[in-house]
Amino acid sequence: MSETTPIVLVPGLASSSRIWLPVLPVLWTFGPVTVVNHSRDDQMAAIAKRILKDAPPRFALAGHSMGGYIAFEIIRQAPERVIKLALMNTQARLDTPEVAARRRDFMAKAKDGKLQEVMDASFPLLVHPSRINDVMLKQLKTDMANDTGAQGYINNQTAMLARADSLPTLTAIRCPTMVLTSDQDLLISNERSKEMADGIRDAWLVTVPECGHLSQAEQPEAVSAAMAEWMAA
Repeated sequence: MSETTPIVLVPGLASSSRIWLPVLPVLWTFGPVTVVNHSRDDQMAAIAKRILKDAPPRFALAGHSMGGYIAFEIIRQAPERVIKLALMNTQARLDTPEVAARRRDFMAKAKDGKLQEVMDASFPLLVHPSRINDVMLKQLKTDMANDTGAQGYINNQTAMLARADSLPTLTAIRCPTMVLTSDQDLLISNERSKEMADGIRDAWLVTVPECGHLSQAEQPEAVSAAMAEWMAA
């Protein structure tokens, strides 16, 4: 792999470039890095189209959480442009009815000016149980929500509710793929990650120990090492 491979990073729900900061020192050694803003459109197809318009001709693509859903749509639209893929703390399946209902409830609160209340309510699901009172991680989540804003959050949720099921298309992915999961991700189970790794040709699974959903921020050294191996593969 060329040392100048462009890298495109896609954040998760109500997340911004801040979530990727811990891994940038490693990634920038491989080539130019772009962190996309995914909050301006409310449909996956439109989000992917905007990203592809601004992206290099060919690039390595990493998506975290919602960013993984967007990565699947990018692959559907332009598979020939993605050199390699990292799917981090994400899944190929659609939401369960319970998760979809929670999304709609959180959207209603955000529309009512209660975005911070939504962030506070969702935080325990985002981190390892040992970090539930971590002040710095709580502030990170608040800062990223402020970066995205209420409308950006609503756009994110709207896009996810209407996203396509990517499970049937896993076999169409042809680039080398890393699937990264955390041992105690309370949002995306390890089984969902293993399902993706098993379904994608040439994919491998990495499990980050003592970690929740916000893997880059919770275990930056382990995630940086995994992403360096991914880029060097």
